[in-house]
Amino acid sequence: MPPSQGTAHPLRLLGVYAALVAVMFGLVFFTGDKSASPKLGIDLQGGTRVTLTPRTPDGGKPSQDSLRQAQSIIEQRVNGLGVSGSEVLIDGDNLVITVPGENGAQAKALATTAKMYIRPVLQSIAPQVKDGKPVGQQPGAAQQPGAPQSPAAGQQQQPAAPPAETVAPSDAQTPPTTAEAPAAQNRVFPAQAPTTPSAPPAAPAQVSPQQTQQDIAAAKALRQSTDQSVQQEAMLTMDCTKPDPLQGNDDPNLPLVACGTDGQQVYLLDKSRLDGQEIKDASGVFEQKESKWVVNVDFKSGGADTWGKLTTEFYNKQLAFVLDTKVVSAPVVQQGGQYGGSTSISGTGINKSTAQELGNTLKYGSLPLSFATSEAETVSATLGLSSLHAGLIAGAVGLIAVLLYCLLYYRMLGFLAGFSLVAAGVAVYLLIVLLGRSIGFTLDLAGIAGLIIGIGLTADSFVVFFERIKDQMRGGRSFRSAVPRGWKRAQRTNLSGKTVSLIASAVLYLLAAGQVKGFAFTLGLTTVLDIIVLYLVTSPLLMLASRSAFWAKPSVNGLGAVAELARERKVASGVLVKEA
Repeated sequence: MPPSQGTAHPLRLLGVYAALVAVMFGLVFFTGDKSASPKLGIDLQGGTRVTLTPRTPDGGKPSQDSLRQAQSIIEQRVNGLGVSGSEVLIDGDNLVITVPGENGAQAKALATTAKMYIRPVLQSIAPQVKDGKPVGQQPGAAQQPGAPQSPAAGQQQQPAAPPAETVAPSDAQTPPTTAEAPAAQNRVFPAQAPTTPSAPPAAPAQVSPQQTQQDIAAAKALRQSTDQSVQQEAMLTMDCTKPDPLQGNDDPNLPLVACGTDGQQVYLLDKSRLDGQEIKDASGVFEQKESKWVVNVDFKSGGADTWGKLTTEFYNKQLAFVLDTKVVSAPVVQQGGQYGGSTSISGTGINKSTAQELGNTLKYGSLPLSFATSEAETVSATLGLSSLHAGLIAGAVGLIAVLLYCLLYYRMLGFLAGFSLVAAGVAVYLLIVLLGRSIGFTLDLAGIAGLIIGIGLTADSFVVFFERIKDQMRGGRSFRSAVPRGWKRAQRTNLSGKTVSLIASAVLYLLAAGQVKGFAFTLGLTTVLDIIVLYLVTSPLLMLASRSAFWAKPSVNGLGAVAELARERKVASGVLVKEA
């Protein structure tokens, strides 16, 4: 900037920065929840940390590829449940889920997210055993495979067709054959209201791996037998209130005796006909035309063909969606022979909540591995707040030390540096609050460390600028002409340093995991804001100071020694430096 330029341009730059801060201030305090507090991570506000241990049929270690695939799917499920600020990390052979705040129950429930299969329902009865004791009810004669389910005590027989009020006008006609089937979606109606699987009861504290394998083998021999008499015995002795040792370890190529997620039905299921990984998408939506909630399910290309065959073979019968040996939904097929790759689940038991929950379960339910909760701990918010206070005190001490150094070494120029630091701090805080609202960004201790280091780098930019001014004055220039020329040389150095810092932050963010990502993000954020403050605040302030008679006094700007050295050099060399 030429020294002859007026003060309008610096004032405009300061005005631009003031306008940006005013906009962020308005967005923080006059829109949204109007809360001026940033979202805090688990180490600051407390929360839940759950460790999931994979379970393989042979008891061996899982592959890293399967762990990464499971990590990706569970991350999608966490996002689908609306849990913000959470992390899903691979720790050795385990997955670790951290959820801040009051979402601990959701984190623990994610342990049930594992293998899903679609199995035909052969028979269903009410549980005959509860808490290890008979309930006093014996089932009637065993039903033949494919027959409708038996009514539970106090319940009416489930009709083969849905109630009239749940059937669209076009569905009330004679069911179409495969050849007559239109290209529209399939229609299936649930025999029970769908529920999201809840977290299984905690396993006994001390169970050896050998005992676990024995329990799995015994459960498999009883509940996955092909002998009909053994199957009936398994249904009569099935206790849906106890932990399931077969959870996630069932063989999809064998029949299965399983409970519903609500514990109100025991099902005899045929072998799996469709893997849950063939489900491409699922979501709960409200049908305006029929004024009801439904769950739309889309299949991949291979799964679409299989589903079309299933709806033909099991028309007017039940197909069960089984997640980790729990039946999450067992709808009755009401339209068969569809090959369009999609279907819808509807019925009187489905509302907004159950539709969205079932949609998430079907969409994200199938994993390449099954997991058990090996550890679940709650992080105290008190400990987090203590760490937060300690971090803030450390940052304040560092900031005060930097300001004192600037005041002692640069005199009144240190006030300009302090003002710039305050301007940068205000912008950083407002931006973190807005990011927490918009993208769910949470501030943790590592992020605070990145902020403190970033503010330190901002102070380093001032030092570079001031030293370039001193270099110009050593060459014989006045304070007025040294500022613009010092800025021209300082910005090259500062931009080079900030570019390196940004590249390092980006690489660290892309390659790191966990809290290191938070450190890299806040460091990159403060680096960008440092450049903005340098151009819109620090430089204009110094340009204005260079045109002030008061700031030009050596006793004020602290540059008297440098100016005296320049004069001595002039006298010694006999060379006069012409002022620009």
